[in-house]
Amino acid sequence: MVACIEGRNVSLTFRPPNRGPVRALQGFDIDVQDGEFLSIVGPSGCGKSTFLNVVLGLIKADSGDVLMRGKPIAGPGTDRAMVFQEFGLLPWRTVLNNIELGLELKGVPAGQRRDVSQRFVQMVGLSGFEGHYPHELSGGMKQRVGLARALATDPDVLLMDEPFAALDAQTRDVMQVELLRIWHEAKKTVLFVTHQIEEAIYLSDRVMVMTKRPGHAKKIFAIDLPRPRDYEMRVTPEFNELKLQIWHALKDEITV
Repeated sequence: MVACIEGRNVSLTFRPPNRGPVRALQGFDIDVQDGEFLSIVGPSGCGKSTFLNVVLGLIKADSGDVLMRGKPIAGPGTDRAMVFQEFGLLPWRTVLNNIELGLELKGVPAGQRRDVSQRFVQMVGLSGFEGHYPHELSGGMKQRVGLARALATDPDVLLMDEPFAALDAQTRDVMQVELLRIWHEAKKTVLFVTHQIEEAIYLSDRVMVMTKRPGHAKKIFAIDLPRPRDYEMRVTPEFNELKLQIWHALKDEITV
């Protein structure tokens, strides 16, 4: 079976002017199946976000293959969408208008845009806030808008680069629960980058641990915990055993 996303022996070196080269990825391999939720954890600077940008089509690897359903990724496409750590909302546009942005850029007629955006407003739990502007929203609400905006264009793959890192702990927990609900409803393939082991376990079907830079896959853990998942499962022995195993794989890669 062809993987939804496949990376084989991917290497990439940044060569900034007037500075030495920085090897971000070297010999990186990954495969993500259709409908899978796969998280990547690793030390800062190991190339996690870099690989998401390669999949998005914004950066080209120096060598190796990066494929989407068996076809090389040659640039950005509507089959992939990114949710960033920074909310990236346009301050002069309302919630509904921000969600419509990708559809507007695709040339979707106004009436159709409004119908699609309204559906995703409801999906992410923002009904009643359609006319609000970003400065009137909490951090969690802003991230819901960003998620709805990405989903509204109906991508096959959702790339998420530490989307909850800027949120307070309680809001982050709530957004994790909401993301699982939305993922189940939207049925998307998700590649999720995070520094939090607990978050990765709670959300994912599998968790990849990366080495320090230049990054490559060190170990992949299957998360054989039942779905649907509730918050309380984080205190179970099975959850904490997985957390310990992932920590042991990660700790030698972290330099202070």
